[in-house]
Amino acid sequence: MKLCIFGAGAIGAYLGVELKRGGVDVTLIARGPHLQAMKKNGVTLRIGDEEHTEHPNCSDDPTEVGPQDYVLVTLKAHSVPGVSAAMQPLLGPKSAVVTAVNGIPWWYFHKLEGPWQDHRVKMVDPDDVQWQSLGPERAIGCVVYPAAEIVAPGIVEVQPHLSQNRLPIGEPDGSRSERAKALSEVLISAGFKAPVRTDIRSDIWVKLWGNLAFNPISALTGATLEDITKDAETRALARAMMVEGQAVAEKLGARFAIDVDKRINGAEQVGAHRTSMLQDLSLGRPMEIDALVGAVAELGRLVGIATPTIDAVYALVRRRAIEAGCYPG
Repeated sequence: MKLCIFGAGAIGAYLGVELKRGGVDVTLIARGPHLQAMKKNGVTLRIGDEEHTEHPNCSDDPTEVGPQDYVLVTLKAHSVPGVSAAMQPLLGPKSAVVTAVNGIPWWYFHKLEGPWQDHRVKMVDPDDVQWQSLGPERAIGCVVYPAAEIVAPGIVEVQPHLSQNRLPIGEPDGSRSERAKALSEVLISAGFKAPVRTDIRSDIWVKLWGNLAFNPISALTGATLEDITKDAETRALARAMMVEGQAVAEKLGARFAIDVDKRINGAEQVGAHRTSMLQDLSLGRPMEIDALVGAVAELGRLVGIATPTIDAVYALVRRRAIEAGCYPG
């Protein structure tokens, strides 16, 4: 199996180290000082008191890598349309594109039976670039639960909370295809909890459920997960957003195995964690506002579910990002 991780920042480098340790022929596509450090010194992974260094193939040029069996995309959602053309040398006739990206995926309505089949989500693929150039038939969904951070070029720290190694995957049509099963086996052998799910969209929503609310609230307030969930007013705001998001998801056929209050309590137990959106704002980086918040509002309009709280928070966090130079739209 040949596997490439496109956009090997913190999460991508983490996956690359574990896959390399598992004997997989893995290549990391990255750029800048992080790439140069990985090429020179390998990738060092720190999880709690453990530290491992591996030397996977690293490059910034997909043409020298060639066609892969699987391309795992670990970029921020807003970055993918701009690199879809650069990914083409990695794609052979049977290559799968695994979307390990936060938020609503661009292929969401592919093979989704019902009135919205093959609908395009403008907030994540505004010009239809991903649908046309990557192809929905290549897509395999993946929900990434680990939290990781590049603490220095080539050095990644993974937060050792309980969900760190969960990577459920699934086909858009819900089948247990041979390509999905083969990928699952490789990820499991590398130490991940990566079952093939028959309803990957529900998994996507459960992860998105918290990101939808906690990310923008943290960016607007500077608060950690613990702060947001322990304060009565911000907790209520997050809950209102999540209730609206759940209504949209259920209208689209998604199912939630836990209720909203248990999900919020789970976020509280993570503790003083700064969300990725807050980290990006602090560092002046583009923020994943459209894929995590705007897309849910868009889908609400599509299915006729009002999302007034989500709409208001989206307007505020989008404006905050624009003023800080962190809005990629």
